Amino acid sequence: MALRRFLRLAPKVMLGLLLVAGIGVAVLLGPYALRVEHVAAEPRTGFHSEYYLYIPTTLHRDEHGNATLLVQPNNSGRTSDDIGVHRRDAWMTGFERKRIADDLGVALLVPAFPRTARDWRTYTHALDRDVLTTRDPLLARLDLQLIAMIDDARARLRKQGTPVDARVLLQGFSASAMFANRFTALHPDRVRAATIGSPGGWPIAPVAKVGVDALPYPAGIADLSALTGTPFDAAAFARVPQYLYMGDADDNDSLDFNDGWDKPMSAEVDRLFGDTPLARWTHAERLYARAGANARFELVPGVGHDRKALQDRSTAFFRQVLATP
Repeated sequence: MALRRFLRLAPKVMLGLLLVAGIGVAVLLGPYALRVEHVAAEPRTGFHSEYYLYIPTTLHRDEHGNATLLVQPNNSGRTSDDIGVHRRDAWMTGFERKRIADDLGVALLVPAFPRTARDWRTYTHALDRDVLTTRDPLLARLDLQLIAMIDDARARLRKQGTPVDARVLLQGFSASAMFANRFTALHPDRVRAATIGSPGGWPIAPVAKVGVDALPYPAGIADLSALTGTPFDAAAFARVPQYLYMGDADDNDSLDFNDGWDKPMSAEVDRLFGDTPLARWTHAERLYARAGANARFELVPGVGHDRKALQDRSTAFFRQVLATP
C-alpha cells in the first residue's frame, strides 16, 4: 500500500523539485541573462569572433560624462575546435564577473576568442607571439580584433545615449592576465588601468634588453616594431596605472609549456631572472620601475593560483582609479 502511494506521488514530487530548481536557476542567472547582449562576429568591422556585452542598471560617469568599459579576456583553460566550448566559457565568465561590473558601475565586455586544437601552439588566450605572426584570420592579431570589439561596443552604447571612454579597464588572471598585460604593452593608449593577476610566471618587461641580452616579445618589447609595425610607446605605457599581483605560493608557470613560449626564449627568461614565478617577481618589479611605469606589485602571503581569493584586490584597485579624475 505504502509502495503504491509512493509510486503515485513520486512523479509529482520530482516535478516539484524540478520546478524549484528551475526557479532557482532563473533567479540566479536571470539578472545577467536579461541584460547581456550576444554580439556576432563582424569581420568587415575587424573582429572574427563574437563577444558578450553586459550593461548594469547603473553606470558610473566620469567628469566628462563618459561611462567606462571593463574588458575581461576569456580563458577557456583548454583547446577545442568547437567554438561552442569557448562561447559557453565566455558567457559564464561574464556571468561570474557581473558582480564586479555592478559594483563598479561599468559595462563589461568578454570576447569569445577561440583556442583551437588544430593550432594548439597559438595560445590565443594569452596573446602569445604566434598571435602576432599567424596568417589565420580567426586567430591573428587578437589585440586589434579586441580593439574593434571595444569600438563596436562603444558605438552600441552611444546609440543608446551613453558615451563611453575609448580607454578601458582591463583585468585578467593567469592566461587572461597574460593577455591583459601584453595588450597593455601593445596599446597603452587604449587602457585606462590594468590589473594583472598571476601572469603566467613572467609579465612582459617594458624594456628592450637587460644588459647585452635582448628581450623579444613576449619576454620584453625588443622587437615589437618589427612584429606589429608600431614601436613601443614608453610614455603612454608609463601613464597607465597597473596593479600586478600574485600569491606567494603560486607555482603556475607558463614557461614550462610549449604552447605559450618558444623553448629558447623561456630558457633565456629562466637564465636571466630565475626558474620559478616567485624567483622572477622582484626582477620584473625592478624592470617596471626602471621603465618609469605606474605599476604596483604585490605578493599575497599564503595564496596559491586562486583567482577568487584575490579578485577583490583587483576590484578595489579599479574603484580607486574610477574615483580619481
